[in-house]
Amino acid sequence: MSRDCHRPDDDEISAFRQALREAGVRRIARNRADPGRPRREDPAAAARRAAAQAAGEESSTGRTSDGRVEAVRPSEYLEFFLPDLPWRERSRLKRGELAWEAGLDLHGYTLDEARAELESFLRDAGAEGRRCLLVVHGKAWGVDGNYPVIKSHVNAWLREWPGVLAFCSATDADGGTGAVYVLLRRRGTP
Repeated sequence: MSRDCHRPDDDEISAFRQALREAGVRRIARNRADPGRPRREDPAAAARRAAAQAAGEESSTGRTSDGRVEAVRPSEYLEFFLPDLPWRERSRLKRGELAWEAGLDLHGYTLDEARAELESFLRDAGAEGRRCLLVVHGKAWGVDGNYPVIKSHVNAWLREWPGVLAFCSATDADGGTGAVYVLLRRRGTP
């Protein structure tokens, strides 16, 4: 196999750039991935949080625990699968082959806010019939410096959520051990 590669000349580069302009291709404004997550000041997220507080779900009626959880390391790979989940589906999730349909970034939230946001996000995604999600929890150490608080709690909360069939740490392209892919139960299945 030849390692010689064709080096384009100035005319070819100009023609390529012209073709891109004609096709409407624009330069990317930021050099960061957009997981499709709502920004912190997103009115929809604020409305969900307000609705959760009004319904009293944030305190005692939530589906997830607010007690102590098992601490995980920042670089620890997270995974959870229900026993009856087919092996093929499990391996596709682990390899990142299932396209995630919605994302949530929990950076910058307090523990209570993160819990309310995650519960609301899972509830909305289930109601909309979404199957695969991306939850970015980050790997930052907590205030006390003992363990990554949000990551550890997300690990516990997702195991408790009835609609979650599986979750595992994302591939490096989607956040690595700072995010998880979540596979939800198909709508209408027990």
